[in-house]
Amino acid sequence: MAEEKGAQTPVEDPRNHDLWIWLNGRLVKRAEALVSIFDAGFGLGDGVWEGIRMAKGRLVLVDDHLDRLYEGANTIALDIGLTKPQMKAALEELCAANGIDDGGHLRLMVTRGEKHTVHQDPRNALGRPTIAITAEFKVPDPEIKKAGIKLFTSSFRTSGPDSFDLHLNSHSRLNFIRPLLQAIAAGAHEALMLDPAGFVASCNSTNFFIVKRGEVLTSTGRTCFKGITRRKVIELCAGEGLTCRETDFTLADAYNADGAFVTGTFGGLTPVRSLDGRALGSALPCPVTARLSDLYDRAFLS
Repeated sequence: MAEEKGAQTPVEDPRNHDLWIWLNGRLVKRAEALVSIFDAGFGLGDGVWEGIRMAKGRLVLVDDHLDRLYEGANTIALDIGLTKPQMKAALEELCAANGIDDGGHLRLMVTRGEKHTVHQDPRNALGRPTIAITAEFKVPDPEIKKAGIKLFTSSFRTSGPDSFDLHLNSHSRLNFIRPLLQAIAAGAHEALMLDPAGFVASCNSTNFFIVKRGEVLTSTGRTCFKGITRRKVIELCAGEGLTCRETDFTLADAYNADGAFVTGTFGGLTPVRSLDGRALGSALPCPVTARLSDLYDRAFLS
């Protein structure tokens, strides 16, 4: 039986049914936020995006997110057409329009824009990017964080920069939806993915950490998401004198871990309850996970 909720399932909020959307420089109501079927994002997944939280009146780690967005756009030769300060102003304008100053989550999406015809050649684009931003009342479900999530190891492997670069936050997500479908069929919340050599890489939408003998381990970063929350956790470990190693480790290491957690912008740190039906650790969350989660929340969400 599949879980009814996913690892990223938010608390349902009726205020989200009639919000303003920032679309190409204008505020429009949700029902009127329409994009052409000739848009490069719709037809080809040609674009980049960011998820950003709003907490206590500020956009959390917004400069880090905008840096990643603009680096991604530059990588695919996509001219966003706005400066970073202009983009930040657009995010703030939308939050103000929707009355969101806490407990919010924004999705910033930029595509190559409308094309003459639906074809992958970027020269078919009309030259104007599509920029769409949603800002919703959206917080992680506390029950999911309290109970922890279940992971299932997918048969699909992560990929390197020579094929599909996971460091690029692109709109193309089918490589991760297929593993997630396997996890859902297995009754899990999210899929754990191995790298081409068989070492643990990341989950389908989050980064993965284990705690073992007082050390925190995560993958080398070669074939996992370039997670901002991941990087902040590594920095928090350094600041707290906790050993955190970016290294190769196996499923056997994960099965025998004292605890595990996943990281992402929306959920922060979420403990892992089980992997492939095996309980991880004797306490949920394990003490190190609880400590890091509290440190992260106090540093960035308070």
